[in-house]
Amino acid sequence: MKIAILSDIHGNLDALKEVLADAANEGARKIYCLGDCIGYGPESQNVVELIIKEKIPAVIGNHELVLKNPVHLKWFNTLARISLEKILPTLSEEVKVFLRSLPPSISACGARFVHGCPLQSVKTYLFMATDHRLKRAFGKMRERICFVGHTHDLLLVSYNGDKIERSHFPEDEIMLDDNHSYIVNVGSVGQPRDGTNTAKYVLWNTDTSKLTVRRLPYDIAKVVEKIRAAGLPKAHGWRLW
Repeated sequence: MKIAILSDIHGNLDALKEVLADAANEGARKIYCLGDCIGYGPESQNVVELIIKEKIPAVIGNHELVLKNPVHLKWFNTLARISLEKILPTLSEEVKVFLRSLPPSISACGARFVHGCPLQSVKTYLFMATDHRLKRAFGKMRERICFVGHTHDLLLVSYNGDKIERSHFPEDEIMLDDNHSYIVNVGSVGQPRDGTNTAKYVLWNTDTSKLTVRRLPYDIAKVVEKIRAAGLPKAHGWRLW
């Protein structure tokens, strides 16, 4: 079975539509979202409505945490905070209720899904986690694979019971070793920070243990104009290029 895992859409509806269409064409039977549907981009409301419409299971991201407690705004840099302060009042009550209800982690299909870092940290970046912390997490996880987002970058962490190894996806197709455990950072749909400007998500074939990184072009100029028209920080548009 093919499972699509996507993260960090950040209000980029155009990128999300490309990803969902591609996942369908690739034969994905299930889709999981790793949070941060809102923030930065111009269409947070529409993104969440589409997630709800498609019945995509999702976990809470750090941007959604602000809806549960505004104190989390202090955690963000100035531009990110400005965009959230502009975006949150535009969200419908239905969308707010949905986002507040999202769990910090999901366990399904033999994998764990979380925004930041296992076991269920929403705000910890994977690159901040020491090898010691990761070994402890692997030891506590019932699942062999954990999918995360948050960094907007692709990263594969493997553990053979002794040694932690990290790699930045040297190839777009990787066969997982049945004797290893993994943490897979799936990159970002709506605002990638891995040096390329395509929308990204990961396909996981549970039958063959193959991971495939999908990189999809979309009309960036159109999204940049939407960001400008919405009065959001221009830097959020520049980053997309």
